[in-house]
Amino acid sequence: MACFWTDYDWCMEEERFDTSAPVVRPARHGNVFEETIERLLQNIKLGLFAVGEKLPPERELAELLGVSRATLRDALAELQKAGYVEVQRGRYGGTYVCGRPSAGPGSFPELDPAEVEDILTFRNVLEPAAASLAAKATLSPSQRSHLLKTLAEVASAPAELYRPKDARFHVAIAEVTGSPSLARAVADVRSKVSDLLDRIPLLEPNLEHSNQQHQAIMDAILRGDGEEAFRMAQDHLQGTASLLHGFLISSESQVSPEVAASKP
Repeated sequence: MACFWTDYDWCMEEERFDTSAPVVRPARHGNVFEETIERLLQNIKLGLFAVGEKLPPERELAELLGVSRATLRDALAELQKAGYVEVQRGRYGGTYVCGRPSAGPGSFPELDPAEVEDILTFRNVLEPAAASLAAKATLSPSQRSHLLKTLAEVASAPAELYRPKDARFHVAIAEVTGSPSLARAVADVRSKVSDLLDRIPLLEPNLEHSNQQHQAIMDAILRGDGEEAFRMAQDHLQGTASLLHGFLISSESQVSPEVAASKP
């Protein structure tokens, strides 16, 4: 039976599931693409879409996820590139779930899900605060130029250079707050986030979306709107967190102790 978790307690064939079990959050804010990736991967890792199983038709799946068909197509295209699903043609064609791609030579050491959550939680405290403080600061012409330069560099970066330029932009925001301690803390947590991001594929729609969010954060900072800068930064970080949860957090770590204990 192919079931799909949402924040509602239901199944495609009318079998009900306990809402105390882990559920996939609905898409929030402006991170629909990223959260669609997260929700698809979570359901694959939880076995609700089993390896070799055909996914529901596009229209039905988009409706179940609460997203547009265009967003679903983008998400499935990226998961196909990453090796999580494959498209088959012909009479029995459709999108099928593959096994999780195996790690190649020099693969990363196993992650501690608690450590991942700690990094993301700390980042979610630091970076929105830094954006808000940057917006409230009286920026000199050189500081404004610094911010705009790092923004332009990440926006124009080729894929292979995107992540270091992205990190530099985020650190630049902390630098103009006038707090060296905050800048060092953001640089440290951003380095750890970059290590996590290196474990997952680059997704073109996500890069485009990140650039849009970077611009929104910058606009809020330059007009001195601390609350909006804080909110835009939080929204941006949630998109990254969704991708990291989807790609990196194992199905076992998402299962509650009660559910795990009930497994044979």
